[in-house]
Amino acid sequence: MEAIKRLKALLKEIYIINSSVSLMHWDQSTYIPSKGAETRAEALGYLSTLAFKKLTSPEMGELLETLSSQNLLNSLSNIDTALLRVVKRDYEKAKAIPPELYEKFVIASSRGQNAWEKAKREDDFGYFRPYLEEIIKLLREMVEFYGYEKDPYDALLDNFEPGMTTERLQHIIAELKPEIINFVRTLSKLPAIDTSFLNGRFARHLQSRLSKMALKVIGYDFDAGRLDETVHPFTITIGPGDVRVTTGYKPSDFTASLYGTIHEGGHALYEQGISPELKWTPLADGASMGIHESQSRLMENIIGKSYEFLSFFYPKIQKAFPKVLENVSLDMFYKAVNKVEPSLIRIEADEVTYNLHIMLRFELEKALINKELEVKDLPEAWNEKMKEFLGIVPPNDTMGVLQDVHWGSGMIGYFPSYMLGNLYAAQFFNTAVSEIPDLHQQIAAGEISNLLQWLREKIHKHGRVYEPDELCKRVTGEELSPRYFIDYIKSKFGKIYGL
Repeated sequence: MEAIKRLKALLKEIYIINSSVSLMHWDQSTYIPSKGAETRAEALGYLSTLAFKKLTSPEMGELLETLSSQNLLNSLSNIDTALLRVVKRDYEKAKAIPPELYEKFVIASSRGQNAWEKAKREDDFGYFRPYLEEIIKLLREMVEFYGYEKDPYDALLDNFEPGMTTERLQHIIAELKPEIINFVRTLSKLPAIDTSFLNGRFARHLQSRLSKMALKVIGYDFDAGRLDETVHPFTITIGPGDVRVTTGYKPSDFTASLYGTIHEGGHALYEQGISPELKWTPLADGASMGIHESQSRLMENIIGKSYEFLSFFYPKIQKAFPKVLENVSLDMFYKAVNKVEPSLIRIEADEVTYNLHIMLRFELEKALINKELEVKDLPEAWNEKMKEFLGIVPPNDTMGVLQDVHWGSGMIGYFPSYMLGNLYAAQFFNTAVSEIPDLHQQIAAGEISNLLQWLREKIHKHGRVYEPDELCKRVTGEELSPRYFIDYIKSKFGKIYGL
């Protein structure tokens, strides 16, 4: 069919432009010299706007209208029908935003990321404040162009989790929050777990070697990617056959880089497992960021911090750092990396308290977009929420409001994906255990391939063919439910703490 061929050709052009943008973003966060930041921001703004204009072009509109006619619609394959659905959604959302506003936002986000890095490094929220104010101002404008039914935040949340609403998220939190807080209170009354041996001096090159080893064990294809160092770990797809992982190395704590790498490796496995049939199209991406985060959180926590996985992998960790860990047993290490304790840094938080960090950010983001909170008041509001949710207050902004890259990069609405990812992960893994015989024993033997194949068949290969709700039902037979996560943490940590 000529129209679908023309659509795919135009989508390939857009994909190639965005591939260049992704490569520039990766370089911006890894190797770019500091004096190149301003030029890079303008280049990113130009290329991103070029892709944006192609997506919203009259040609795109005409093709979508032609293909949406009932006669042609009935003749499309299932994949092409999904492609049409996704492109129409992206087109309509992009079409709602004036190109000049979009370009301003891309440039502001690029500058904001660079400003955030400097502000975090120097513990200077005042330096970052005007950049974030500009981003929030632009997002508030964009929300009005997007439109929404009930809450302005819905328009941004939908960018990362299609179909999710603020109202539904609040219902999920209402079920989850009291369960977590009560469980944390119960655990806090029990004897503390010793983690002192995790502090030491861990050479960067040894951490890097261990991280690469972990990626190989979980199935990451180094012929289709690489591992590099950055301030804030991320995974980025440059294009088919090129999915890159980054991590950060702390001289005093190797577990941050190890589990940060496994987390990003989970993202990369998803991207590497998308069907080649979807190449050069918007379908070659995750169903949502919540589904994406389910894959990273599953690998990082449900697998990487499980007793079974560490039965296999801990001897390799001991071999990497023998002076520190030679007298530390598997049981001691397992308990240490799963210690539950309210902490300042989200990416280092344990599985039980992690979602509280996300709830905090969700409330602040929602308040910012709804004009109930201004950027100048954000540090104080952050500290108040930390006291409310976790009972601790950051000693400085670097360990508080400046710890995450997301707001400086313009990614307002992303944070709830992490919490949803935890919930999806527990629900998916519960199904995997019921469908893969002896899965726990396989993991204990370092055999992750059957689980990976299951994930590829059930989730990865489909990309964006299915909406997240539909995908969850296809995989597990039911809608997303917080109950699986609640049961998971109570079972795992109840045993660790001897409840």
